[in-house]
Amino acid sequence: MRIIVSIKRVVDHNVQVRPRSDGSDIDTTGVRMVINPFDENALEEAVRLRERGIASEVVVVSFGDATVQESLRQAIALGANRAIWGQAPAALDQLAVAKLLRHVAQREEASLVMLGKQAIDEDAGQTAQMLAALLDWPQAVAVSELAVDGDTLHVTREVDGGSESLEIRLPAVVSADLRLNAPRFVKLPDLMKAKRQTIETLDCAALGIDLTPRVQRARVETPPPRPAGQRVGSVAELIEKLRNDAQVIA
Repeated sequence: MRIIVSIKRVVDHNVQVRPRSDGSDIDTTGVRMVINPFDENALEEAVRLRERGIASEVVVVSFGDATVQESLRQAIALGANRAIWGQAPAALDQLAVAKLLRHVAQREEASLVMLGKQAIDEDAGQTAQMLAALLDWPQAVAVSELAVDGDTLHVTREVDGGSESLEIRLPAVVSADLRLNAPRFVKLPDLMKAKRQTIETLDCAALGIDLTPRVQRARVETPPPRPAGQRVGSVAELIEKLRNDAQVIA
């Protein structure tokens, strides 16, 4: 079984982001970039499946400019067998990424495509669903447990009020929740070894796939500062403030 893992390069979640002066996007100058945390969970699970002899190969793919190669080499150091860099504009929307992933999944004859349930920069959570629709494959999103039995995936995902267990047939698309596993730390010798490994380049513009964005970002702004919290002495005082100050109750 060959597993394709899609990763996205995002701003480190510990960094306080700021918008560009023209409001066109987030300013990433000098900012530490990392693999999207949910994608790390997907990669870790794929590597574990290979280590258990269930998968034969883990191929990691990322789309964007040359900077994504750094994340791909980190993914190799974390256990991926090989990497594909899809040369593409940095501002791809979710549908464009899904179309490119469909091409890679079909070309690689993958049995399973794994990715994070969402990217922490956009928080859209749509790529896995779109990819499954394009491939006409079954899907399981926001998965917190996963087991493989032949051609069947047994997955658990949290839903409102509890969790649900699903069985889906391969080939399939699975998106990972943070509860799925604890990703391993990258080791320096593995990272040095990954720097010498060749990364395959895929010219996305030459594929003939329509990557025209369907969604355009109008403006990025810093949210207004929140007012300081208030401590109240009684329930009656709380109700009075909710009614008269916040005006959220009658």
